[in-house]
Amino acid sequence: MFRFSVKTLLDHSCFETIDDSSPEFVNFVSILEHILSHRLKGQMSWFGYETPRSFWDYIKAACSKVPHNCIRSIESMENVRSSRAKGRAWIRVVLMEKRLSEYITFALRDFRASRRFYEDGAIMLGEEAGLLADTLIGLNTIDFSFCLKGEGLDGSCPAVIDYTPYLKFTQSADSISSDEEEMRTLGSSGSESSTPDKTATAASIFTEQSNLVSKCKRFEQKYRMALEQKGYLEELVRLREAQLSEAVSQSKALQQSLADTHLSHTLEKEQLEYIILELQDQLTVLKNNDLRSRQELTAHLTNQWPSPDAMDANAQALLSAKLSIAGVNIYCTSCHPGKEETPSLRGLCGSLTSVTSYKSLASLRSNECLASPTTEVSSPSFTPS
Repeated sequence: MFRFSVKTLLDHSCFETIDDSSPEFVNFVSILEHILSHRLKGQMSWFGYETPRSFWDYIKAACSKVPHNCIRSIESMENVRSSRAKGRAWIRVVLMEKRLSEYITFALRDFRASRRFYEDGAIMLGEEAGLLADTLIGLNTIDFSFCLKGEGLDGSCPAVIDYTPYLKFTQSADSISSDEEEMRTLGSSGSESSTPDKTATAASIFTEQSNLVSKCKRFEQKYRMALEQKGYLEELVRLREAQLSEAVSQSKALQQSLADTHLSHTLEKEQLEYIILELQDQLTVLKNNDLRSRQELTAHLTNQWPSPDAMDANAQALLSAKLSIAGVNIYCTSCHPGKEETPSLRGLCGSLTSVTSYKSLASLRSNECLASPTTEVSSPSFTPS
């Protein structure tokens, strides 16, 4: 009966919109409630009495871990208070979400919860439960729209199944043609029944025409729906192709920018290496120039002093007097003829006398701070200012 209800619901959805007032939907919901409530265990109270329980308690326990479930939203509904009403609201919500088969499959996987809520022999514990979930997948093609504030959620109303839609007999076209042929055979056997035979033939033709017209209308409506679905799918494919082409172009642009960045990085690295080598060469040249300058400066300072033979007696006396004041004993070739000349003492004498240069002796003598040479020679104890 559940399969019949799903099939009739799918057939009826091709011609009309499914809502709470549709007899096919009412039958489907009633059969589903009976299946979910089949051999459902009661809840034991503190006094040992068993109270009836609704299938909503089982769904709430077995489907609590379904991702993005609607259990909390149904629990918080103000107009839905009883457990049976919440179960009916859950069926309508998951049908609108097209996830009824997913919930049933997830609940059947929780075998412990199923054993805790159902007795042995229940449909939810049998092998038919898996077929139940597979049958519900076909309902995902129907767009349901329900009002969750109607009378269909009343928990006091029982779920009544109407079997009359499944007991109707519809004669097929082959059966109708065979009956017409039999009527012609029976009519041709007697001459008196010629007029009724014609009447029966006309009625059968009219019935056949009306059946053909109704079939054509159905096929036309199905063709229109298929055409609309085809247009929607084509538009969706075009949209996905546009998105794919845009993503491919973005990927190519990113790859090109990555290659350009890598190339610029390589060029900058080579330039930096060349700059480092150039700086190292310049540093080496500067070190060599500095060493050469130091050597030239040392030679210049060493060779700028005149030899002791070129100095006159007055300059030697003045130099000896200043060195004796500073407490330094200088070995001079004029005072100690036996000592050899030492070039290092000349630099020391230059630093102690604080005289810029002895190249010009006349400039040294014209300095106000120095006394006359005759006085320095005659009085060795004289201290210059």
